[in-house]
Amino acid sequence: MTVFSKILQFVQEVRIELGKVTWPSREEMIGSTGVVILVSIMMSLFIGSIDIILSKIVAWLVR
Repeated sequence: MTVFSKILQFVQEVRIELGKVTWPSREEMIGSTGVVILVSIMMSLFIGSIDIILSKIVAWLVR
């Protein structure tokens, strides 16, 4: 089996598998994206707050 035929077979198998995928609707995708953005903002605020608090504690201990 040549390299070209292996690549062709792989691409054909990928197309078959992609046909089996159940793709989300536009509304599901928008909702999921909103959740990801909201959780990312909440986590960044939480981690930023912890960072500021720990930085102040370390600065106070170093003095």
